[in-house]
Amino acid sequence: MPRGDPVMSNERGTGATPGSDVSGAGGHRLPQSGLVSAIGRRAGGDPTTELPAAYEALGPYRLIAQVGEGGMGVVHKAIDRQGHEVAIKVLRAHIAHDSGARERLRREVSTLSRVRSASVAEVLDADVDGDRPYLVTRYVPGPPLDAVIDEHGPLGPDRLVHLGRGLAMALRAIHAAGIVHRDVKPGNVLMDGEDPVLIDFGIAHVADDVRLTMTGLVMGTPGYLSPEIVEGAPVAEATDWWGWAATLAFAASGQAPFGRGPMQVVLDRVTRGQADLSGVDERMRPLLAAALSPHPQDRPTADQVLEQLQVYAGGGHTGMMPVRPATKRIPGRAAAPAAAPPVGNTTVQPRRAPDPTEQLSSAAPVDPYAGGAGQAYPGAAAYGPSGGPAVRPQASPMAASRNDPRIGQPARTWTLAALAAAAVGLCALWPLIGVALIVLWSFAARWADKAMTSMVLRRFGAGPRRSDSFIAVISSPWHGILAAASTVLTALIPLFVGVCTTVTVALGFAMTEGGDAQLNRPVPIAAGVLVAVWMLWWGPGGASMRRGSRSMVRGGVRGEQLTRVICGLLGVIAVGALLWSLVHLHTPVSWWPFGSANQVPLNDYVPSLPGR
Repeated sequence: MPRGDPVMSNERGTGATPGSDVSGAGGHRLPQSGLVSAIGRRAGGDPTTELPAAYEALGPYRLIAQVGEGGMGVVHKAIDRQGHEVAIKVLRAHIAHDSGARERLRREVSTLSRVRSASVAEVLDADVDGDRPYLVTRYVPGPPLDAVIDEHGPLGPDRLVHLGRGLAMALRAIHAAGIVHRDVKPGNVLMDGEDPVLIDFGIAHVADDVRLTMTGLVMGTPGYLSPEIVEGAPVAEATDWWGWAATLAFAASGQAPFGRGPMQVVLDRVTRGQADLSGVDERMRPLLAAALSPHPQDRPTADQVLEQLQVYAGGGHTGMMPVRPATKRIPGRAAAPAAAPPVGNTTVQPRRAPDPTEQLSSAAPVDPYAGGAGQAYPGAAAYGPSGGPAVRPQASPMAASRNDPRIGQPARTWTLAALAAAAVGLCALWPLIGVALIVLWSFAARWADKAMTSMVLRRFGAGPRRSDSFIAVISSPWHGILAAASTVLTALIPLFVGVCTTVTVALGFAMTEGGDAQLNRPVPIAAGVLVAVWMLWWGPGGASMRRGSRSMVRGGVRGEQLTRVICGLLGVIAVGALLWSLVHLHTPVSWWPFGSANQVPLNDYVPSLPGR
């Protein structure tokens, strides 16, 4: 959703107040279970004047003003029959007709109703079976965090600690209910006075806040998508702690931690862990740097986060906290006697973090604010906790499979590794053919990624539409042009490094065996191509190639049996090329379709070595 999220902002509509005198018969005619007019459609003496949303009702709720909208739904400020203010998210018509969306909403409401935290805009009520499914949450009259920072500047240490603790408590309550928010960012944090309230893990999920300029500059959510979401990997609790750190980094510095610029550049910084924390207090910087690690297993746990916040609040420096245990417990052995307490300079190892891919427990959470945060809204009891099992983190509603089919899919690492090995082996025999295939693969992968990413962002911003396929087709040439430019630019560094590696290996052979250095031999060329492929995969701009390559392999090689056959063939090619290269160390490679290396275009730019 747009910044200043509709769920609970204090923006006002332009409609009349609930008690205004109006006349006319009911309009906006829909079935009784859906959205109907509470008072009338016509106002005053002008028969063409439409009454604003203030005169509509949704079930037992009276809508006062529309406070925002996104691709998945429209959010209204409303009043229930007891006079309490609430926020109501209403699914858009083209989403409401999807039975799968209703089922996910039903499962989501059942799960979210277990969350009890003053730092979470909890679910109060819902109707998933009506003509206009809706979800009711607590109304928070505060502005979003990003608006507060934009207007008043970065937070000081005390307010930063208060913000960090509040969000940490919210995440603990959410995780205890078996939920992963997946989109913790400044625009999804409302400030109720000094207290943060986490919102928007319901209908309008990840990228209702995605905003791009005409030149493709990232203006919102993409800079706050965690590395595992960008890479299409499963999400877990560690995903939310990454978002927690990105949000605090923004609050502490007033700047997005991964900057702005072209979308692919920002996403590449995210996947490589290149956060700019220069504007963050140096005492807080180590904690945020650890939490922003691109590797989920290296991020701190909830207990470690709260512990380090306490250190920071006391004027100390946060530190890098080891998450992985130094030793591994051997199962089946009897427990050793309890060790004596550590003495001297011995450091106690922190408690081991839970496996980030472990399914969360379905046990009902303990309310961290029990007895101290006031009574819960009376309507919540009517929609009480469900006794069913908790939803797995990677099955977050309205998210992965609906908007981005890459999320939660296998990475196909071994298939891609076999493909790379075969490409290197092919280059050892026919360098021009092998390099041409690698470049074509890079181009196709980037083209596929740009097309898929464009569709995902479009669906995040406007929801799935029937026109998605048509738009994808007509925009395909533009994506191809962008992919071609990206292929050329991202190949420069791997090409340079690969040539340097080839020269180095050739010189090494010449020094150990005597004679002249020969560049057109299988082993030097294979070594150079291997390093170049590694740089192309993990170097600048490699995230797009990784995502596209995985999508292409998943789409082209399906089924376990076919995968084994393909990997076996690729392995035979790689091993065969390796054996041939070792047997024919001093045999020149084939430069087909050219007769010799001297006929290859740009040959004059290759380093000239004695005997080449």
